[in-house]
Amino acid sequence: MTLNEIASVSGKPGLYKVLKPTRTGIILETIDAEKKKTIANANSRVSLLKEISVYTTSEKGSVLLEEVFALIHKKKGTIIEGVSTDAELFSFLEEIIPEFDTEKVYPSDIKKIVIWYNTLVTFLPEILVEKAEDTAEEIETKVEKVAKTTKDATAQKTAKSSTPKIASSKKGGGAATVKTAKRGA
Repeated sequence: MTLNEIASVSGKPGLYKVLKPTRTGIILETIDAEKKKTIANANSRVSLLKEISVYTTSEKGSVLLEEVFALIHKKKGTIIEGVSTDAELFSFLEEIIPEFDTEKVYPSDIKKIVIWYNTLVTFLPEILVEKAEDTAEEIETKVEKVAKTTKDATAQKTAKSSTPKIASSKKGGGAATVKTAKRGA
């Protein structure tokens, strides 16, 4: 299961597993011990967790909720307790995402993140473990790409400075002549 299959419904508490669409809405199942089924009609505002993000002051402008969950899981691991006042909520999120936008992210948003995270840890912990592993792999891949790009760029600079330039004539049908660049003159 992924965050693509988990939704939040505006005006209803908790998280829901998306089961299947109907002609008039979506069949949902609560993510809790009861596992009640309900239908969200076309008037309901259903948001998939995969599409939710948190505003930041960084160049990117936001961080996906699944990345926030992965960071929380990496730093905290288990159920989050003792985060209730506005100051505690802001302090908690600042520890996870230092560049979050304090003007656009409200305490109620952070409270939802904490509640949703606790729900996922309790009933679907495999989602967080998989995403944390994926995030670690993505970071390693990015580091490897940067190292390879730097190595390739250095190799290209070295190759350009030591390789003779080849110029082809347009009229000669493919005949090429080698020109060497003079250095130090």
